[in-house]
Amino acid sequence: MFTNPVHTADTPDPQAILVDGTWHLFHTNAAGANVPVLTSPDLVTWTPAGDALPALPAWAAPGKTWAPEVLALDRGRYVLYPTVADRASGRQCIGRATATAPGGPYVDHAAGPLVCQADLGGSIDASPFRDTDGSLYLLWKNDGNAIGQDTWLWSQRLSPDGLTLLGQPSRLLRQTEAWEGHVVEGPFLWRHDGQLFLFYAANAYDKADYAEGYALCDTPLGPCHKPAGNPILTSGNGASGPGHASMVEHDGRTWLLYHAWPAGMEGSIAPGRQLWLDEVTWEGGRPVVHGPTSSSQRRP
Repeated sequence: MFTNPVHTADTPDPQAILVDGTWHLFHTNAAGANVPVLTSPDLVTWTPAGDALPALPAWAAPGKTWAPEVLALDRGRYVLYPTVADRASGRQCIGRATATAPGGPYVDHAAGPLVCQADLGGSIDASPFRDTDGSLYLLWKNDGNAIGQDTWLWSQRLSPDGLTLLGQPSRLLRQTEAWEGHVVEGPFLWRHDGQLFLFYAANAYDKADYAEGYALCDTPLGPCHKPAGNPILTSGNGASGPGHASMVEHDGRTWLLYHAWPAGMEGSIAPGRQLWLDEVTWEGGRPVVHGPTSSSQRRP
């Protein structure tokens, strides 16, 4: 059995991959690391494992390295997609860095960002997706709320090496529902029983109104539509503002990793956004998050 939160230190915007029996989790900068890494044998017990991106690329400024996610490729190759501060534009933009081990060190050899929609406020929250046919895509959000514009979720094809965008980007959805406030962000795609789900967070990240919802998409490039019943994860049971999640499957069960503030401590530096883990089941073609759960529950 285990109880939430599964990591009590600041763990914003978590994403995890499984490599050779060990989970590697990456999250937004904290405790002096650009991309902190945690490792776990079971998704419950997490141990700090250093900085996956110890050196930022020359085009990036330090201090605002956000929402990193990793794509595992064949032959022991890994690509990290962090959001970093672009010196040239003054906006947050998305880079790509490579490594031969899941925990890094990752190195970005490019002369500039992979995605940087400076005229739309910048580009943040990258998330790679591999579809069932092996094709690769990158999702992200334009940081429109930084300049008083709409926030759209975007998708674009990725090259097989994960380092180049192909074709044109597609806009998937923007904030339109009352629960979303002025922001949608933190997107990721997930297939279940042939359906393609677009999960995302919405509302102000440092408020109790922050929550997680989903849409249904025809393809990874859209179109997407929002069903009734959102949001599917909201504040409660000691978790405030739960969201910016990622999903993993383990031994036939599906789990949502997400961050949440302790209730009444929204926006605090310490302890910050803690790591929560709750099970997801699929009922009538709809994802159901069994959380936030603060009582004891069965381990993955």
